Amino acid sequence: MPDPTQPREGTPSPRLEEAEFRRRFLAPFQDPAFDALGGELDRIAAAAWDAYSHQRKSPRTRKAGPGFHDPGYELATDWIAAREAIEAAQAQHDDATGPNRFLLISGSSRSEHTCPGEMSKSHRLVDLARSVLEAGPDTVVEVLELHRLAAEYGRRIHPCKACFSTAAPLCHWPCSCYPNYSLGQAQDWMNEIYPMWVRAHGVMIVTPVNWYQCPHR
Repeated sequence: MPDPTQPREGTPSPRLEEAEFRRRFLAPFQDPAFDALGGELDRIAAAAWDAYSHQRKSPRTRKAGPGFHDPGYELATDWIAAREAIEAAQAQHDDATGPNRFLLISGSSRSEHTCPGEMSKSHRLVDLARSVLEAGPDTVVEVLELHRLAAEYGRRIHPCKACFSTAAPLCHWPCSCYPNYSLGQAQDWMNEIYPMWVRAHGVMIVTPVNWYQCPHR
């Protein structure tokens, strides 16, 4: 009988051999404009393989400093910056002399900048809501348009890995799972979204219903 105090393991390893890693790493550079840069790309691919093979998730760190249980612990500078942005947003939220803050979220993946070339009804509803809210006194409205995930270069939201479901201490605020540079899991949009959410006194989420199914976000 397995020991219930030990982590349960057994999923297949996702680790790649160097040849397959290089193939995937270089796959985005198919435009002929990159042909003259083959030598440079080879050197970059070699550096990326070194980071991957040695699993350097957070290559840039600094000591945590005051306010942490272990001030000498090396924290990722990305995580520190995300935390500081959230703390600044919390101060804006708590400022009793500040404006009323609203966050409107358009949950559709459609926009005129990709197929089908027309904005979504969700976006139009968000525009209507924005015009109503901005007509009020002392009001600031932010809009989060999730269609940018499909239309904007490098825009990503990496999935939650549900660390809390295994053990609450594994889950951090903000999330410390990303960025993971060794796996190329960078540019996580959530580090910009967290402060938007924290600043808001009110949040409205407008989502599409595609093919009579529940929204997928």
